Parts: sequence; structure tokens; C-alpha cells
Amino acid sequence: MMPPAVYPWQQAVWRHLLGYIESQRIPQALLVTGLSGVGKRRLAEVYARALMCHAPLSDYAACGQCQSCKLFEAQTHPDFLLVEPDEPGKAIGIDKIRQLIVKLALKPQFDTQRVVIISPADSLNNASANAFLKCLEEPTARTCLILLTEKPSRLPATIRSRCQMLTCEAPDRNIAAEWLKQQGTGENSDVLLSLSQGAPLLAREYARQNFIAVRQDYFNAWVQVAEGKNNLVALAEQWQKPSALDLHVLLTWMLGWVADLIKCAWQIEPGQLCNPDMKKPLQALAKRLELKRVYPFYDSLLIARSQLSTPINKQLLLEQLLISWSQLNIR
Repeated sequence: MMPPAVYPWQQAVWRHLLGYIESQRIPQALLVTGLSGVGKRRLAEVYARALMCHAPLSDYAACGQCQSCKLFEAQTHPDFLLVEPDEPGKAIGIDKIRQLIVKLALKPQFDTQRVVIISPADSLNNASANAFLKCLEEPTARTCLILLTEKPSRLPATIRSRCQMLTCEAPDRNIAAEWLKQQGTGENSDVLLSLSQGAPLLAREYARQNFIAVRQDYFNAWVQVAEGKNNLVALAEQWQKPSALDLHVLLTWMLGWVADLIKCAWQIEPGQLCNPDMKKPLQALAKRLELKRVYPFYDSLLIARSQLSTPINKQLLLEQLLISWSQLNIR
């Protein structure tokens, strides 16, 4: 059984990684960045398999048959360590990094590389980031640390400066659309890729979750606020419930709608819209708005999205945004 390969759009960055193996110059630490949904985790794991394989192929990829490959497949490889939060959105605490430091003090059990993946690296808090710095400052033999993040600016400069940077770019639109078609989610691929900022894995997940219909429901409620037909407090309460859509996604959608309103006001070509399937209602809204008042609202959405990771009152945040949006539509 052959191990998983990197995604089609990752060939260039994969050749770069194989170059490290070929030249026997394995970086002690790699910082892999890129949008959510472009396949950073898959890339890191395929690279880890190649580094730990006992009988690599002629192109240095993992064989899939040796003891190391079988242990990795069974998720029992003693030289592969994955450090991640206990729950999505939570921090990687200092205890996890202390446990990692203890394990790294021991030699790898096999003669190949030991690989540590930290995902997402930006979830390290101040204490754990400072503790992890010790791993970078005092690297252990035959150990490769791979940090994955879509927000490298959240990492301390002291960590970033000690890592080799590698960027996973979003693929060409046509390549992404073709891949989605092969996954059985080719319908509405343009809209899905717009929603996911061109990230194919995220677009596929959105298709599975029927996000286009979900987005339409939220947009309809947003338009009703503009028309004065919705209870703002009740809607804010509904939108911030744990069972509702992730607020980061919702605010990103709102930013896209507002950006499209501005484009419509300037009569930009429909093909340049973030939400081309919503062109008509967006054009109708744009005709009712004063453009100079829309720009500050866009800024307030950006600020609100950046505050979601703080202990802010999310219902109050949504209420303020919805009130501002409704007032924009009063002429």
C-alpha cells in the first residue's frame, strides 16, 4: 500500500522539501505557512514519512512498506510526535511543551530522523512559546521540528527567526476547480472557491456542509436587518449560540458582502465580486447606501473579527455590528 502523496498543487514545494533530503541538509525547524485548507498538514506528514522511511524510493519519497512506514500508518511511530491543542481553538499549554522537551532529551529510537509537528503553531501561548524556544535554541540530533500556521505573525519573532520558512500557496483557480470536480463537488466550484479564498480542502468541506445554502440564509437575515424587518437583539443571540455558524466565518462573509457592495457602487465587473451569485441583491443594496459611510463599517467588521480570539461579549459585539448595519440603510 502506497502512502498518501502531496496534493497536485503542492508539487513545487514538495520538490523543495525533497531537495533537503537529497542534499542531506535537513532543517532543524521548518515554519510552514499558508491559508487554512491548502493542505499544510498533509504536506508535513508526507515529508515526515519520507524523513523516517527505512527504504525510501529513488525520488526519496517514503516506500510505504518498511517498519517505519507501517508504524506511522498505525499512528504508533515512536519517533513521530504531534503537538496540538486538546480542543480546536484552545491554546497549546506549557505542560505539552514540557512533555515534548522531556521526550526530545532522549535519542530517536530509529537511525532515521525524528519528526515533531506542531499544529497550529500560533496556538502556543506566551508561556508555552517561551518554553518551546528552548527546543529551537538547543536542537537535539536528528530531529526536525515542523510548525504549521496560517497566522505566522502571531508567533514571536524569536521563534520565526529560528525556522526555515516555507509557504503553501493556494493553487491556480483552474487546478483547484478540476480537483474539486474529481472529489465529486465540482458543482458551484467558483462560489465555493470564492468562499474559501481559493483553498480547495476548505471548499470541499464547505460543499459537504452545504455552506452555499447556509450562507444564503444568513445573507437573507442580513438583508432583512437592512430593511428593518428583523429583531437585532434576537438575531444576535441566535448567531452567537454554540450551535450556530462559527463567527469568524460569518464575519468573513459579512466582509465579503460589504466589499461587494463597494464594488457594485463603483460598477466593478461582476466577475470581480467575492459573491458573484448574489450580484442582484447586492446591487440593489448598493443603490440605497452612502458609500462614504460604508468604509468605516467595513473597518469595524475587520476589528470585530480580530477581537473574536479575546474574551469579548460576542452577543454585544454582534448587536453593535447589526445596529451599525441597520443605521447605514436609513436614508
